Amino acid sequence: MNWGAFDLGVLLPAFAAGLLVLSTHLPLGRQVLARGIIFRDLAAAQMAGLGVIAAEALGFHGGDWQVQLAAGASALIGAAILHGLERCWPQIQEALIGVAFVLTVTASLLAVADHPHGGEQIKALLAGQILWVGWRQLAVVAVLYAGLLLVHALRPAGVVFYLVFAVAVTASVQLVGVYLVFATLILPALAVRGLDPPTALVRGYLIGALGYAVGLAVSAALDLPSGPAIVWALAVLALAGAGRRRLFGCDGWAGGRP
Repeated sequence: MNWGAFDLGVLLPAFAAGLLVLSTHLPLGRQVLARGIIFRDLAAAQMAGLGVIAAEALGFHGGDWQVQLAAGASALIGAAILHGLERCWPQIQEALIGVAFVLTVTASLLAVADHPHGGEQIKALLAGQILWVGWRQLAVVAVLYAGLLLVHALRPAGVVFYLVFAVAVTASVQLVGVYLVFATLILPALAVRGLDPPTALVRGYLIGALGYAVGLAVSAALDLPSGPAIVWALAVLALAGAGRRRLFGCDGWAGGRP
């Protein structure tokens, strides 16, 4: 145990980042589950990440406006592509989304193939650098998320939903990484599947917040990577909070018994 690693100056901004991501991703994740296309969010997150990787490969840095523009543009183009797949080929869109994800991942690898720190860039994109976020960065994201939640409250459909989704994912990937974006979108939403909206949101936010808190605490105490630790904490708490029947839709092990 490394109790000296519990530096609140580092852990509190990281936890706040998790709460911010959770604030938008739980309602968006519930909508993704309702639409039945689970891997859309993973593909969208990877598309936003590709914009970051491409901008950094051109010599820009994470805080530069060019990186933000590239990430946003990639996410919006990805949103348009995903919306087009849903409209034109609804029966095979899951397969096409998988193809889009694989192409985006491999494009990211190709973009950093000649970069001396390409492996580190890919790792940071996927696992995230949540311990490096600062309060100023969080303040900007908080304003952005507040606007997105306001738009989402109007129940956007079609391309508007994809635009909200793309903007949220663009900001979130740069805060916590692709893995945590996917986990935050899907795991709390799965845990509260089937519940009435007010109860589902309250319970989902509690599960998500506790997942981030436990994951950060475990990663600090055991000196483990924070992103993967939080993903596992979210998974365990989602399973525990949902129960076998609600999470997997199982009515019993045999004969439909509860």
